Amino acid sequence: MRYLTAGESHGPQLTLIIEGLPSQLPFSKEKVDEQLKRRQGGYGRGRRMQIESDEVQILSGVRFGKTTGAPVTLVIENKDWTHWKKVMSPHPDEEKAEKRRLSRPRPGHADLNGALKYGHRDLRDVLERSSARETAARVAAGAVARQILELCGIRIAGHVVRIGSVGAERVTDLSVEEIAKRSEASPVRCLDPEAEKRMIELIDETKKEGDTLGGVVEVVLENVPPGLGSHVHWDRKLDARIAQAVMSIQAFKGVEIGIGFEAAERKGSQVHDEILWSEEKGYHRRTNRLGGFEGGMTTGEPIVVRGVMKPIPTLYKPLKSVDIDTREPFEASIERSDNCAVPAASVVAENVVAWEVANALLEKFSSDTADELVREVNRYLQEVKEF
Repeated sequence: MRYLTAGESHGPQLTLIIEGLPSQLPFSKEKVDEQLKRRQGGYGRGRRMQIESDEVQILSGVRFGKTTGAPVTLVIENKDWTHWKKVMSPHPDEEKAEKRRLSRPRPGHADLNGALKYGHRDLRDVLERSSARETAARVAAGAVARQILELCGIRIAGHVVRIGSVGAERVTDLSVEEIAKRSEASPVRCLDPEAEKRMIELIDETKKEGDTLGGVVEVVLENVPPGLGSHVHWDRKLDARIAQAVMSIQAFKGVEIGIGFEAAERKGSQVHDEILWSEEKGYHRRTNRLGGFEGGMTTGEPIVVRGVMKPIPTLYKPLKSVDIDTREPFEASIERSDNCAVPAASVVAENVVAWEVANALLEKFSSDTADELVREVNRYLQEVKEF
């Protein structure tokens, strides 16, 4: 299973093509739109979210509510496009292009590196595609993948564990269902009510200063079969693929699984998860410090992944930069942006992780049809229990 996205932040639309889905998979447009709406929410979001109201159009691969096995094409309209038609026109028009041309790269963005790599003298040719607006298409892909996970009994949820200097109490005894419920009820998607208040206060204070905030998000999956991924090659290790997917989200700078970097401070006896067996559960672990992975493969314990998001680099108190035309110093230009997008980023993280786990399911199990996939997963789980 694979997907490809296309489109710019202020172009007419984002386009998503998914190839390799099982046929006869129940396809809910409403569930995709629900994830897009979740991505647009969260305390600290900017004015762009007041313009857009994302939902998908289904152009191919779905008929009468089920996938056909053909590529699925989804489109998300950019409603802001109406104000950018001349600036983003695909047709030659040097006068208009010169009028809105950008020559000042913003620190922390792809602007300068992309211009150097691709030879652009107008930085908008870089920033339009590197914008986090692209994550809407990836959330749509994850929303489709979630429908595969749901079919196989796998549940997923995400939440915020830190914004700036405010950290939440770590919760380890909640079900995914409870995490999802409590996260959705919080404007910052935090499970800790006391930390939530302080996060909101910090966001407000930082906004007044013209600054931005980053944070840490966590994604948890339950009922994942053991043995997804592989130990035999580096690029087949599922934890590594999940790490790459999370790191690929705009502004993410770090990933950890299980106790992650904390493992460096502990002795081995305080890190590794003892293996148990019971009639009811079969093989399982006493603890889950390794976050559901050993040797690049799932253990059957919950997958626990955290991602670190840096503060958004578009500041209303801009940093210094250099004009690529004059090479003179300037204050970096301001593009409309968020003050804190960590709550929204937790939704993006959920969905990119959902995609990787669903993809691993389809790799392991025969899945030309959705029914075939479910049969194979259930057969395997019974075999594992009796192993």
